[in-house]
Amino acid sequence: MARLKLGMVGGGEGAFIGAVHRMAARLDDRWDLVAGNLSSTPEKAARSAAAIGLSRSYGSFEEMAREEAAREDGIDAVSIVTPNHMHVPVARAFLAAGIHVICDKPLTTDLETAQSFAGECSQYEAQFFLTHNYTGSPLVRQARQMVAEGMLGNIRLVHAEYLQDWLSRPADPDNVQAAWRTDPARTGGAGAIGDIGTHAYNLACFVAGETASHLAADLQSFVDGREVDDNANILLRFDSGARGSIFASQVATGTENGLKLRIHGDKGGLSWAQENPNELIYTPIGGVEQRITRGGAGAMSAAEAVTRIPAGHPEGYLEAFGTLYREVADHLADGKTGASDTVPGIAEAVAGMAFIDACQRSTKANAAWCDLSS
Repeated sequence: MARLKLGMVGGGEGAFIGAVHRMAARLDDRWDLVAGNLSSTPEKAARSAAAIGLSRSYGSFEEMAREEAAREDGIDAVSIVTPNHMHVPVARAFLAAGIHVICDKPLTTDLETAQSFAGECSQYEAQFFLTHNYTGSPLVRQARQMVAEGMLGNIRLVHAEYLQDWLSRPADPDNVQAAWRTDPARTGGAGAIGDIGTHAYNLACFVAGETASHLAADLQSFVDGREVDDNANILLRFDSGARGSIFASQVATGTENGLKLRIHGDKGGLSWAQENPNELIYTPIGGVEQRITRGGAGAMSAAEAVTRIPAGHPEGYLEAFGTLYREVADHLADGKTGASDTVPGIAEAVAGMAFIDACQRSTKANAAWCDLSS
């Protein structure tokens, strides 16, 4: 199968997530990275492109969208890995040029912009995809299948937590990643909830099969002088009657990347942890706890579909990212339009921004319950 041509905006010198996207795109041999505007500074963009052997380097994303759309060998899709405030302007330019978009989360810095942009997306032939990468993990796919097939029964409790400690101290101004993540102008004021809380919320909803209808949030900034939240405790209500909670923190000293999910129904429960992604724990009510491994005897079809190597050989973060890139490539190569069943799109992007907006509104109202649809 012929590789698709990929471009990238952002992800140059000092960036973390750009390199992750590049590795993920290469993993299944479905994409060739052929063009980029790797920095908003033209000189830095050129240096960054030279460092990774990228010959088609542009000084601005506007120039890149225009020039690539005009080329016979132009890119099929662009990966957007800039700080949050630039996601929509870049995505709009490429979609308008007829180029598909693969965008890092969250979509933007405020719900109004997200909703307006979602309306625009319906006018474009090119498609928009969002990279909530943890949904690509084989055992997350298995957990989703187990819920959908009724193995847990009626869902009662949904709990997700995402704990880090890397922002437990004031951000180093020379640390590019910390600098923009703690800058309200570039994040819309969403710190931990935008960076990792949206992952926890998306994961919970992806597996549970529904989004929350209401939430009550208590956001804090523990580090002196910080202008964005670094800790969040959130309660969730679902229309099905299920209840949930999210704990997201970047000041949880002693943690690294502790994303965990637990779901309990009236017939059974399950738990999964990103730091040990090749294991899923399932316990039927009144039964014995079962340890299901990726690629093992208990693996179901949804997990097997995205498993690359035999059981006992770990797959993790990069492979989950790679699964989304492969599924986007399959979606486009097959000529499909509209939402993918497994890759997040514009609906999930807006849902993430509605989650952030409701958390901020609730906190301002002393943790009052807020409707996610308002």
